[in-house]
Amino acid sequence: MTGSIAAIGAGLAVIGAGIGIGQIGGHAMDAIARQPEQTSKIQTVMLIAAALVEGVALFGVVVSLMCK
Repeated sequence: MTGSIAAIGAGLAVIGAGIGIGQIGGHAMDAIARQPEQTSKIQTVMLIAAALVEGVALFGVVVSLMCK
């Protein structure tokens, strides 16, 4: 039973990361459309934020799979 719960936790972490990275990308595109001269700064911040979200998701997956 605990293996099933761990799998659900890992799945939720991955889904949450996908939604978060999608939001980051979408809002970055909106920002670039409004201020095209700031593209390089926006892309840098977007990549850093996406990496942080991915790191947290990986941590969530590892923790959920280690708890079984």
